Amino acid sequence: MDVGGWLRGLGLGQYEALFRASEIDADILPELTELDLEKLGVPLGHRKRLLRAISGLAASETSAAPSASGPKPHDAAERRQLTVMFCDLVGSAPLSTRFDPEELRDEIRAYQSAVSGVVARYDGFVAKFMGDGVLAYFGYPRAHEDDAERAVRAGLEIEAAVTSLKTRGTERLAVRIGIATGLVVVGDLVGEGSAQEQAVVGETPNLAARLQALAQPGQIVLAGATRRLIGDLFRLRDLGRQAVKGFAAPVEAFVVEGLAVTESRFEAARRGLTDLVGRTAESALLRDRLREAWAGVGQIVLLSGEAGIGKSRLAAELAAGVANEPHTRLRYQCSPYHRDSVLHPFVVQLGRAARLAPEDPVETQLDKLEAILAPTRIAETAPLFASLLSIPTGGRYPPLALSAAQQRRLTLAALLDQLEALARQKPVLMLFEDAHWADATSLEVLDLTVERVRALPVLVMITFRPEYEAPWTGLSHVTSIALDRLAPAEIETLAERVAGRPLPPEVTAQIVAKTDGVPLFVEELTKAVLEGACSSRGRRAGISTGHCRPSPFRRRCRIHWRRVSIGWRRSRRWHRSAPRSAASSPTPYCARSLVATSRHCARHWRSSKRRSCCSARACRPMRATPSSMRWSRTPPTKPCSRAGGRFCIGRSPTPCAASSRRSRRPSRNSSPII
Repeated sequence: MDVGGWLRGLGLGQYEALFRASEIDADILPELTELDLEKLGVPLGHRKRLLRAISGLAASETSAAPSASGPKPHDAAERRQLTVMFCDLVGSAPLSTRFDPEELRDEIRAYQSAVSGVVARYDGFVAKFMGDGVLAYFGYPRAHEDDAERAVRAGLEIEAAVTSLKTRGTERLAVRIGIATGLVVVGDLVGEGSAQEQAVVGETPNLAARLQALAQPGQIVLAGATRRLIGDLFRLRDLGRQAVKGFAAPVEAFVVEGLAVTESRFEAARRGLTDLVGRTAESALLRDRLREAWAGVGQIVLLSGEAGIGKSRLAAELAAGVANEPHTRLRYQCSPYHRDSVLHPFVVQLGRAARLAPEDPVETQLDKLEAILAPTRIAETAPLFASLLSIPTGGRYPPLALSAAQQRRLTLAALLDQLEALARQKPVLMLFEDAHWADATSLEVLDLTVERVRALPVLVMITFRPEYEAPWTGLSHVTSIALDRLAPAEIETLAERVAGRPLPPEVTAQIVAKTDGVPLFVEELTKAVLEGACSSRGRRAGISTGHCRPSPFRRRCRIHWRRVSIGWRRSRRWHRSAPRSAASSPTPYCARSLVATSRHCARHWRSSKRRSCCSARACRPMRATPSSMRWSRTPPTKPCSRAGGRFCIGRSPTPCAASSRRSRRPSRNSSPII
């Protein structure tokens, strides 16, 4: 690989001579660290860009060449949910007319390397290069819980990376990106040799390609399913329903405008919280530790559990319980995409607390930062935090004449002093979520915090997954809570609360069997069942939970009830106009349809022995003619022995007990009757 061309593709061609003088070639490039780049004199921002590109370099080669070592897709078709991203380079045709083919090849190669590097960093898979187009999968061959989010983050980074590419011309490159999520069949190897690819069958790739065509240069357009999966993690603009080629109905489309400022991944990904189920003992223990901590004896709670078990939900419940009490809440959210970013949770929390905005001028950012710091130590801590947040201090503070080790030590001390200053003012609830994704420096700050809060009114709750081993277990002020899976009865309760009403027993049994007691799975599967029952595809498949449409039998009851009501009104009109001699003559009348409730009718319909008594033909209103029969204004009825007294037939003028308790005249708003 040409290191100089690689640097130029990143927009960092000014370091080509430096790398050549330092004898850094393609073999040495993957071994470079941030310290090495700092010794070379590379600024912080360019160091971060280089490290991102280096981390994705090896993975991008693997994605571009599936025969390389590493995880490979296997030749076995399978059905799975997939997020598909289709990326297209804007304006490649004019470039082909202006550049020599070899020059154009270099431009396209730099573009493809930038895209594949970003896709590989988010653990996606580049399925195919199609000239200036790139087809990528997220969720195959390796699936993640957040594949939709990974695809959108990759799209934003691809947009920035391609825009920063320098070409031999004067124009800036831009891309259009379409992202869609849905069920596909993936894995079949199609073609031979260099033309071999992993084929995907389903409407999702077509939808991603159509959405890409809707996008403007520099835009990312999402499908509705992808939008529902990412929650409020991104700033979106609704394009409404768009008519696209190949789809009978208009499809939802959303433009991604950037990352949203969120306090917690859990709250951003979940639009509404269901009631907490099955965590009574854990909630009581947390409240006890909170009271002890706020009394002046600092407490640490280690909350562990597998993904989706309810760690963040329990933390949110605790925070909501003390929302009306005077305290300071600090929330630090670790991210799987920033494991190598030093102090990332603390940087994000400081920026959010100071309400920093990228468009703010430097002086305004410094003013906002100083407003959240302890007044007695602003002069010492403000320059350190400004450096941490990459805010130039200008002439307000002198430059930090410190070595990297000294600045690091003072920054960690300033973070601890800031926590103590806040605790001196009012009690503190500190939530440190997903510690298994934290960088080493953040874990070091957390280690110092555990010792510092012993005599402070601070409760620190640290959540993590079982693969992370917390080093603080066994300390006197540390409490460990391991969340278990829900019991079957608790699963049923949670499913009912998600649905808003009781579900049919067979549906509930399937939810209990398939979710294995994980609350997140229970919620998502229940929502999927409800959506499937309400969709046209679900109706065609016969899926019904009783929420969206009546069963075929209830629908037949309602149709028949309308017939009965119409016949009843017509008979009354005929009765008023009939001659007295005809009105006084006895007439047979079938009153079964007027006195049976849908519950009794449904039970009777399921009985094969009684089906003849309650058949659709037998229960139709009898046609009345003036010469042969008429309908009486008061229906003459008597109990039907075959229906247990509930269905009435005959000529008796006395109604049965079942019919006497009901209104004699049918109502359109009453239950379906047959």
